[in-house]
Amino acid sequence: MQLSQSPSRNLVNGLLFLAVLAPVAVCGYMVLGWNFGDALYMVVITIFTVGYEEVRPINTPELRALTLTLIVLGCTGVIYLTGALVQFFTLSQIQQVLGIKRMKNEIDQLRDHVIVCGFGRIGNMLARELKAGKSRFVVLERSDARVAEARALGYLCVQGEATDEAVLKAAGIDRASILATVLPDDAANVFITLSARSLNKSLRIIARGELPTTEGKLLHAGANDVVLPAHIGAERIAELILFQNANALLRGSAQMKGFEHDLHGLGLELETAAAAEGSPFVGLTIADIERRAGGAFLIVALNRRDGSALTRPPAETVVNAGDGVVVIGRSGRVRALDAFGAG
Repeated sequence: MQLSQSPSRNLVNGLLFLAVLAPVAVCGYMVLGWNFGDALYMVVITIFTVGYEEVRPINTPELRALTLTLIVLGCTGVIYLTGALVQFFTLSQIQQVLGIKRMKNEIDQLRDHVIVCGFGRIGNMLARELKAGKSRFVVLERSDARVAEARALGYLCVQGEATDEAVLKAAGIDRASILATVLPDDAANVFITLSARSLNKSLRIIARGELPTTEGKLLHAGANDVVLPAHIGAERIAELILFQNANALLRGSAQMKGFEHDLHGLGLELETAAAAEGSPFVGLTIADIERRAGGAFLIVALNRRDGSALTRPPAETVVNAGDGVVVIGRSGRVRALDAFGAG
C-alpha cells in the first residue's frame, strides 16, 4: 500500500481497509469454533499489535494461518492509516501556516484600504458589498468559525480582538483610510473607535450603534459617522407603510435598483423622509429647503399625503405636513433629513 498525494483519500482508504479486514477475521475465528467475544478480542489485539496473551491457544494449522495473515495485513493497515493521519495533520498545519503568512504579506502591502471590525450578520453583508465594489479591505474577527468562513470566501482576515491595538496594527490601521466597526456591542465599538482614532488621526471611522444614546459617545470617541441599524430599519418599515405607491415606483424595478447601486458607488443614497407636523421644512418650497440644507441633498420626488407622487417636482412646489420627501444625498443617512421629522 502506498500513500497518494491526497491526505483525505489516504485516510478513507486506510479506514475502509481495516473496516473490511476486521469483520472478515472475526468471522474466520468464529468458523474455527471461537465465540464472537473471543474472536473480536483476538482481532483487535492483533491488528493494533498490543501483544496480550491469546484468550485461546493457537494450536491448529488453520488458526495459525489465519493469525499470521491477520498480523501481516492488520499491521500493514495500521501503519498505512498512521502514515495517512500524520500526512493529513502535517499538511494541514503547513498549509495553514503558509496561508496565514501569505495573507499577512498581502495585508502589509495594502494602502488606503478598509478595515471591517466584526464578521457577524452586518459585517458579512458589508464585506460582500465591498467585494462587489472592488474595494480592498481586511476583516477583524475573533471567532474561529467566522474567521474560517471569511477566509473561505477569499477575504483577508486577521483573527483577534478588534479592541486590541496590536490586532488593529496587524490589519494596517496606520495605512488604512476607513475603519468600520460593526460589532453588536456598543461598548466595544466605542473602545475600538477610541483606539483607532489614537492610532490614525486621519482615519475615517464609521461606527455601528445599537442604542440611540450611544451615537453621541461614538462621535465623542472620534467616529466620523454613526449608523443605527435598528433606527434605519424602523424608518424603512415606516417608508413602506406610509408611501407604498412611491416605494413601488422608486425601488420596485430592476432599473431603479441598478440606479441605487450606481448611486451607492458614488457615495450617495436615495432616501425618503416624512415631513412631520411642526417641522421647519413644512410650508417651504423645494428651492427654499435645498437652500437651507446647504447642498447636503437634492429633492428628486415628492409623495403627497393623498398617495399621489410628483417626480422632478418644480422648485416652487410647497412641502406639506405628511408628505414624503425623496432625496439624493451623502451615504450614511443624510443628517439634514432629521429636520423633516422635528416637531
